[in-house]
Amino acid sequence: MFSGSIVALITPMHETGAVDHDCFRNLIEWHIASGTQAIVVNGTTGEGATLTPAERIELLTIAVQVTKGRVPIIAGTGTSSTAATIQETRAAASCGVDACMVVTPYYVRPTQHGLYEHYKAVAESTDLPILLYNVPKRTGCDIQPATVASLAHLSNIIGIKEATGDVMRVAAIRALTDERFILLSGDDETCVDFMRLGGQGVVSVVANIAPDLMQQMCAATLAGDLATANKINSKLAPLYAASMAEPNPIPTKWAMHKLGKIPAGIRLPLTTLSEPFHAMMRAALDNIFPEPPIELEVEAAG
Repeated sequence: MFSGSIVALITPMHETGAVDHDCFRNLIEWHIASGTQAIVVNGTTGEGATLTPAERIELLTIAVQVTKGRVPIIAGTGTSSTAATIQETRAAASCGVDACMVVTPYYVRPTQHGLYEHYKAVAESTDLPILLYNVPKRTGCDIQPATVASLAHLSNIIGIKEATGDVMRVAAIRALTDERFILLSGDDETCVDFMRLGGQGVVSVVANIAPDLMQQMCAATLAGDLATANKINSKLAPLYAASMAEPNPIPTKWAMHKLGKIPAGIRLPLTTLSEPFHAMMRAALDNIFPEPPIELEVEAAG
C-alpha cells in the first residue's frame, strides 16, 4: 500500500507564524509532479505539535482536495494521550485521509503492555489503516519488535515507520511479521540499507528539498539497482547531515526558504537555523542543484 519515497511534509508559514495555505497547495503539486509516492501531513516535520486542532483539520482537508486521490495522504495523529489520539484519528478520518501515522506516546513513557493497549484502542476506534511510528530519541519510549508483532495481528495496523536508525530492526521485525506488514525507514541516512534488508520505503525529511532524487533512489533500491541507488545516496549525503544540524524541521525550512519554495516562518519554540550552520546547508544545496539557491525576498501572498 505504501512504498518508495514518502515525504514528511513541512508546513509552510509566513513570518508571522500563520500557515501559508497557497504555498502548501503548491508544495503538494510539486511533490506529485516529482514522483513522491505519499504525503504525511501534520507529522513531526510538519510541526504538527504546534498546530491548532483547527489548523490540522484545515491542512488535511486541503491536502485531500488537492491530491484528488493521485497520491495517498497520511495524517499524523499521535499524541501522549490515548483519548486525544483517538479524537485526532477520528477527526482525520472525517477529512478523507488514506491512513494515519501514530507516534508512540511521548513524555509519559509507557510500558510495552501500555503501548500495545494504546495502539489497540486507537486501531479499534477507526477503520483507517494505521502506521505505527517509532522515534525514541524524541518520545522517550521505544516500541520493541515483539510488541510490533503483536500489534500486526490487528487488521488495520498495517506497518511501522521505524526511525531508530538501527537497520537491524528490519530483520527483527520481519522475522516476527509476514510480508504484508509494511516497514518504512524514518531515517534518510540509512534508508538505502533499510530497504536493501527488506524495507519498502522511507518517510523522508530530505524529500522536502529533493523529492525527485529521493524517489529515484528508492525506486532503484527496490528494483535491486544498488549502483544507481548508492550513487544518488552519495550525492544526497551532505544534505542528510545538514538537515539534522539542528532539530528537524529547522534546517529543512531554512533551505526551502533559500530555494524560494516557502516563506521564512517557523513556530516557537523552534527558531530559524543558526548562522554557523548556514554554510553547511548552502554547500549541501549547491551539491544538488546546478543553479545557486534563490532567496525568497518577498513574503508569499495569501
